[in-house]
Amino acid sequence: MNFLPLIVVIVLAHATYTGCRISLSLYALELQGGAFTVGVLMSLLGVIPMLAAVTAGRWTDRVGPATPSLVALLTMATGAVLPWALESIASLYAASVLLGSGFMLVHIAANNAVGHLSTPANRAHNFGILSIGFSISSVLGPISAGLAIDHLGHARAFLCLVLLLAAALLAWPRIRSLTAAQTTRPAPPADARVTDLFRLANLRDIFIIGALLSIGWDLFTFMVPLQGDRIGLSASTIGLIMGAFGAATFVIRVAMPWITRNFSEWQTIRAALCVTTLGYVLFPFFTSVPVLIGLSFLLGLGLGSTQPMVMSLLHMSAPAGRSGEAVGVRTTLMNASHATMPLTFGAIGSAFGGFAPIFWILAAVMGAGTWFAHRHTGSKP
Repeated sequence: MNFLPLIVVIVLAHATYTGCRISLSLYALELQGGAFTVGVLMSLLGVIPMLAAVTAGRWTDRVGPATPSLVALLTMATGAVLPWALESIASLYAASVLLGSGFMLVHIAANNAVGHLSTPANRAHNFGILSIGFSISSVLGPISAGLAIDHLGHARAFLCLVLLLAAALLAWPRIRSLTAAQTTRPAPPADARVTDLFRLANLRDIFIIGALLSIGWDLFTFMVPLQGDRIGLSASTIGLIMGAFGAATFVIRVAMPWITRNFSEWQTIRAALCVTTLGYVLFPFFTSVPVLIGLSFLLGLGLGSTQPMVMSLLHMSAPAGRSGEAVGVRTTLMNASHATMPLTFGAIGSAFGGFAPIFWILAAVMGAGTWFAHRHTGSKP
C-alpha cells in the first residue's frame, strides 16, 4: 500500500475536523448561542469550499497533492487555535471558515492522489482503504472532543485537537516524496469548462447522488449534538453516540473487499439509502442512550458504505486530466449542502419547536433517492 502517508495525514486532518465540528456546536451552546447560531457555524464550514472547490481541484490536477495538503493543514491549525485564543462566538465563526476551507483542500488532494496511484482494477479497493481511514477519524475526532470538553473545557478542547494536526504535519514530507515521481499528469483540454462535466450523464448522476448522501451525513453531524443537548446528555455521551457512527463506517468499510466482489457500486448505494431512510425514521422516537448508539451505528453502516463507491464511480467517469476537477465539483455540491442544510434544519426546528420533523423529512428524501439509484442498479460482473 504505497499511499499510507496520505491515509495518515487525512485521518489526522479529518479527526481534527470532526472533533472541531462537535466542539463548535457545543461551545456555541455554552456561550448562549441557540440552534440558529449552531446552524450558521455549520454553514460557514461549507461556504468557502462551496465556492472554491473546483478551483482547488484544478490546482491539485496541476501541481499534485503535496503543496495543497501543506496549505490545508496550516489553514486548519489556524482555525483550531482561534476558539482557544479568543473565547467568543465571533471566533467560532472565523474558525468554521478556516477549518472548512482547509479540510476541503486536503480532502480533494488526498482523494485525487489515491485515484492517480490506483489502477482500474484496484481503485474501488484502494478507496475502500482510504475510507477506513475516514472511519477511524470519525471515531477518534468526536470522542476526543467530547472527553476534552468534559475534562478541560470547551476552549482547551480545540487546543488538544491542534495536536492531531501537528502530527499530520510531521507525516507531510512523506507525501511530498511519494508523489514526486509523478512528474507527468494528463492535461485537461485548454478550453475545458466545468459545465462540460455535467453534460456527461453518468457523471451528472454521480454528482446528484453524492449531494443527496452528503445531506444525509450533514443531518447526522448537525442534529445529534442538538438532540443530545435537548435531552440532557453530556458532551462525552454525545461524542460516544457520534463515535458509534464512525465505528460503523469502519466496520462496513473493512467489509468493502467482499462487497466490491459481490455487488456493483450502484447496488451498494441503493442499499445504503434504504438503511439510512430506516435509521432517520426511527431516530426521533428514542431517548435511551443504548438505542441511540444502535441507531447511530445503523446510520453509519448505511452512509459509510457509499463514499468509496461514489469516489470509484467518479474517477471511472471523469475525463482524462480532470479527475481533481470532478472531485472539486462533488466537493462544491457537498459544501453547498454544508452551507445551506444546517440553516434549513435550524429553521425547521425553530418553526416546529422540535427536531422530529427534520428527521422524517430527510427520511422521505432518502427514500426517494433509492428510486433514483435503482435506475443504475445492475449485477456485479
